[in-house]
Amino acid sequence: MSTTDTSATDNYEILIIGSGEAGKYLAWTMAGSGRRTAVIERKLIGGSCPNIACLPSKNIIHSAKVRSFTMRAAEFGVELESAVTSMNGVQARKRAMVESLRQLHLDRYRASGAELIMGEAHFVGDRTVDVQLADGGRRRIRGDRVFLNLGTHATVPDVPGLVAARPMSHVELLDLDRLPEHLIVLGGGHVGLELAQAMRRFGARVTVIEQGPQLAGREDPDVGEALLELFRDEGIIVHLRTRVRSVEGESGSEVHIVTDGPQGESVVEGTDLLVGVGRTPNTSGIGLEQAGVELTETGYIAVDERLATTAAEVWAMGECAGSPQFTHVAFDDFRVVHDNLTGGTSTTTDRLVPYCMYTDPELARVGYNESEARRRGIAYRVLTMPMAAVLRTRTLSEPRGFMKMLIAADSDEILGFTVFGAEASELMAAVQTAMIGRVPYTALRGAIYAHPSAAEGLTFLLRNEPTVPAR
Repeated sequence: MSTTDTSATDNYEILIIGSGEAGKYLAWTMAGSGRRTAVIERKLIGGSCPNIACLPSKNIIHSAKVRSFTMRAAEFGVELESAVTSMNGVQARKRAMVESLRQLHLDRYRASGAELIMGEAHFVGDRTVDVQLADGGRRRIRGDRVFLNLGTHATVPDVPGLVAARPMSHVELLDLDRLPEHLIVLGGGHVGLELAQAMRRFGARVTVIEQGPQLAGREDPDVGEALLELFRDEGIIVHLRTRVRSVEGESGSEVHIVTDGPQGESVVEGTDLLVGVGRTPNTSGIGLEQAGVELTETGYIAVDERLATTAAEVWAMGECAGSPQFTHVAFDDFRVVHDNLTGGTSTTTDRLVPYCMYTDPELARVGYNESEARRRGIAYRVLTMPMAAVLRTRTLSEPRGFMKMLIAADSDEILGFTVFGAEASELMAAVQTAMIGRVPYTALRGAIYAHPSAAEGLTFLLRNEPTVPAR
């Protein structure tokens, strides 16, 4: 049919809007099993993770870690005459990775037989969309089954002058070919903290403004305090309990942030501005109401425990469905949906979701922390130990941090594990595996761990008896 004729409709068994983590794996799997499958993607093949978010950010964060090593070279017995940051070189490495990942995705689409359609979709009826094609023209497409993988975008708060200041989100910051002279970061969550530290290590001056009482507000206060100490040690200025009243100027040139904090009103001046205060679902303006898809009060797609929406034969996956905002959760959403499509009964109920923040050192957590346990009225005991007691950290000269395990008050079940320290994400995975198998902490106590590995730290953490925390 003609690409400009919307009176005719192309029909597919599987129609997926968005090629993010859940969408692409569903497309490749269903097409590979012989289902006629189409994926509509407006810009980023493979979604945000390989293009502008997870992998690019960790690529740049690692470059910043290398830079930090050069500043400590003498500590490791290495003599360097100079170690100047080249943001062009940093970006070249990142862009080469992104391009290789993009090609990998295109190859997977070709191999699977799924049709990738570049364009913007808008619902015009039940499981039917009009697509404005990226290369011109239009198509009308209908799916027997439709899957929404719409993602989210950075939230820009309603602060006077903020939009006019043209602040960066992580997308623009991760594509800078220059180093900001003085970066001001609004928000002390994952995005703000990871990128604030990276830019500081490249050589920028950095100020973080957080309206809450601590950094990483979902974590326990001892974690927030440890992060604050890390940032101050690295020369990052942090303002807590501070609200932004107004913004003047333009990011990339000169910005003036009027704040209201513990010391009253003040002005923070810098050259560049990064906003990292949360995410907004990409659910408006695409006609979901025409498809009978209802939203929650916060704008996410309303789904049940199997990720089915209020419309028949329509599912939502990933962040637009209100799932925890991690690529690994989006992949599990794919598994839940695919399992139910093929006769299974998987749900999202009571998923054990790990969290990792790739500051250096890393922060990793799985299960409850103390704050959540107390909020839910769950009685617990606790084991804690400084990372300096893990001999692996001595070999790395990275002794900062601590680990903490929550144990049920009336059994030996592991309720949660938090670790802030070198190789934290890998150490957490060992405990997560035990939690999935409901292995009591006493069984881990008797395990033999390789020396000197990060996991060996569990040997020393668990040799003590857990204590009931003071209330």
